[in-house]
Amino acid sequence: MSESILEVARRADLFFMEKSPIHDAMRRLTKTLSEMGIPFAIAGAMAANAHGHKRTTDDVDILIRREDLQRFKAAHIGLGWVDKFEGSKNFRDTINNVNIDALIAGEFPGDGRPKPVAFPLPEATAVDLKEGIPFISLPTLLELKTACGMTTAHRPRDFDDVIQLIRANQLALEYADQLNPYVQDKYRELWQAAQVEEEY
Repeated sequence: MSESILEVARRADLFFMEKSPIHDAMRRLTKTLSEMGIPFAIAGAMAANAHGHKRTTDDVDILIRREDLQRFKAAHIGLGWVDKFEGSKNFRDTINNVNIDALIAGEFPGDGRPKPVAFPLPEATAVDLKEGIPFISLPTLLELKTACGMTTAHRPRDFDDVIQLIRANQLALEYADQLNPYVQDKYRELWQAAQVEEEY
């Protein structure tokens, strides 16, 4: 049975007040990984929100080393978290009923094929923007989103996220110089798109 418009609006309100199950899952995961001394950083749409682009999402992306993910799972799968399926790197917070997607340091965004942009070590990019939660930095988020959009035709939202992040942070065209050369030309193209007023 589909949700009513009122139910959708209520969920959105909770999200933007940062009182949603997604936020609770992010905080719960942050507490657990921090207590274990595991370096990680929140990525994806939750990082985009932290950097000023406000949009809803229904999962949490984390950047983590593979061996640390395995250590977390060995200690906590079955205790409020379950694997998405056997052998999956992703898992679910059963307390909040929220999916957690793991981005493995050293692997590649988008199509997964080797490219000049890879998922960095979490401690190399993590910034504390609120509540002691480590988020990936804005340059890293832009690089990963752009590289993902460049190599997967079915993910136009990644390019839109970059456009909205450019607007939200009032980034200059020259910000491209801070990014990996692989994505610089695409960033400049998206920057131009960000200057066009949206029409509804």
